[in-house]
Amino acid sequence: MIQIEKIYKRFGKNEVLKGVDLSIPQGGIYAVLGPNGSGKTTLIKCLLGLMIPDEGTIKVLDKPIKEQWKYREEINYLPQIANFPGNIRVCELIRMINDLRKKEGNEDFLVKLFGLEPFLDKKLANLSGGTKQKVNLTLAFMFDSPVMVLDEPTSGLDPASLIALKKLIRDEKQAGKTFLITTHIMQFVEEIADQVIYLLEGNIYYTGPLSGLYKKTGQNDLEHAIAAITTETRHA
Repeated sequence: MIQIEKIYKRFGKNEVLKGVDLSIPQGGIYAVLGPNGSGKTTLIKCLLGLMIPDEGTIKVLDKPIKEQWKYREEINYLPQIANFPGNIRVCELIRMINDLRKKEGNEDFLVKLFGLEPFLDKKLANLSGGTKQKVNLTLAFMFDSPVMVLDEPTSGLDPASLIALKKLIRDEKQAGKTFLITTHIMQFVEEIADQVIYLLEGNIYYTGPLSGLYKKTGQNDLEHAIAAITTETRHA
């Protein structure tokens, strides 16, 4: 599904990714974790073609992505911050994304799922942060694509919407989709993730199930496991 081989990325003298190798098969929920500056965002941007690595190769659906763009049609992406013009109404934004993607969408289901019916005629500038996030999630899940990349998907969500999101992710996983999710909410990871990818200082420290990470760190919950890794690295 996704193959990342020996990816390096530097910004001046700052080496952000240091030969990252990663293999992600089809189906499953992968949480990409790491402290600020660990290389998570850079790795995701390289996968999406928003940033070009200095060295290494990336394949999506078994095809190299270098100098390609059509593979992006097979990826749905939720950015951490989606900057749409504030004077656009929600219904107009949904219609615009539909026109751009030229694919059949399931926006009616998602609008109902996240309770957006009362907000369809409202401008984005007049929405709360949580409601904007529901709009962004609707756009991210609208189209049937095999790969889903979600950057901080739980931001601003109320409990009911969070429950709906977790069920939606699980249902889509059962349909064979592959999720890459970055988040700082450890409880969400413990509830939803099949595998954890932990980046630290540009390297992958661990890839595998949560149980393996607990065994590796001698901890029995994710928050303490992450703290143990960070402390160990700082004192190495």
